Amino acid sequence: MISTAAYPLLTSTFLSRKGVDIDAGEALVQAIKPYCKSTLRTGCDAELGGFGGLFDLGQSGFHCDDTVLVSGTDGVGTKLKIAQAIGKHDTIGIDLVAMCVNDILVCGAEPLFFLDYYATGSLDVQAASDVIRGIAAGCRMAGCALIGGETAEMAGMYKAGEYDLAGFSVGAVRRGDILPRHSDMAAGDVLIGLPSSGVHSNGFSLVRKCVERAGLSWDSPVPFMHGGSELGGRATLGEALLTPTKIYVKDLLPLVRRKLIKAMAHITGGGLLDNIPRVLPPGLKAVLQLIDESSQLPLPLPPVFRWLQSIAHLPQEELLRTFNCGIGMVLVAAPSDVPAIMHALDGSFIIGRVDQLVDSAGPPVEVLGTFE
Repeated sequence: MISTAAYPLLTSTFLSRKGVDIDAGEALVQAIKPYCKSTLRTGCDAELGGFGGLFDLGQSGFHCDDTVLVSGTDGVGTKLKIAQAIGKHDTIGIDLVAMCVNDILVCGAEPLFFLDYYATGSLDVQAASDVIRGIAAGCRMAGCALIGGETAEMAGMYKAGEYDLAGFSVGAVRRGDILPRHSDMAAGDVLIGLPSSGVHSNGFSLVRKCVERAGLSWDSPVPFMHGGSELGGRATLGEALLTPTKIYVKDLLPLVRRKLIKAMAHITGGGLLDNIPRVLPPGLKAVLQLIDESSQLPLPLPPVFRWLQSIAHLPQEELLRTFNCGIGMVLVAAPSDVPAIMHALDGSFIIGRVDQLVDSAGPPVEVLGTFE
């Protein structure tokens, strides 16, 4: 195993293990050093090596008597299968970081550092290097440091070309900024949606089945078009579906610190129907409006989700529970703060409101209207 406790000064635990490729491990160590150094931020020290990654909380502006640490861990699911099938490994690491840092962001936390776990049967230095390059890119987007990780080569555990990923993030939040603020939430608060960049990193078991059912391959032309262009300008279906998960940290942290946001929901597994209720206090429900109030027109469903819905024959409720449907993050805010939020966030739009939950046995999300 390659012990990468402090990536810029990778230790040599890997070299003492049997059944692994020593030369490949050392080559990976050298390849990823610049990626990790590119994520440095106040609080971490590139010269600190050993068996653990060190971070100085005080240097980063947080102090123990007013700070709570927030941690999160996640993977990217079977989206990995597509990356491995088409040999494109340089963006899946962004997904890994996004799934972790977006989760701790909804607590109001600033991501401070990140660690990863990369496991494979036989180490492919180029593929592993590309993955970690993507992880470093995601860390830069989130403003956090990649201070450690582990690369495990386990012969017989994975088929040729396969690998698995897990990510771990730690952030900090001042007590007064912790979200959700249940005591401040009330009926009449507004739900604001932030656009996703695509499918993000959930629902890919169904996505892969849809591609198979449609008789397509990963190098097929993109079947979902909008205005004559494919999603993200990708030329093939596989590339389009690998569009990385959006990282919302730098857009939202300033609004959290201005006390403009009462709660946030990261729309991951479970979609809009299961994730929004997680941030609501007892006695309140979400009213999801799929009709634009000003124009009275249905909200548009991005083409990729329309295509998936048609192939899988998903009723709207299942679509809303399976995918993000073009909304990667949902904010809860007072009506008076909505103009300032929407001015700060390009592309944001109102998707509903908070209301009283009269019947405790009723659904925590009421859906009005249908997608266009």
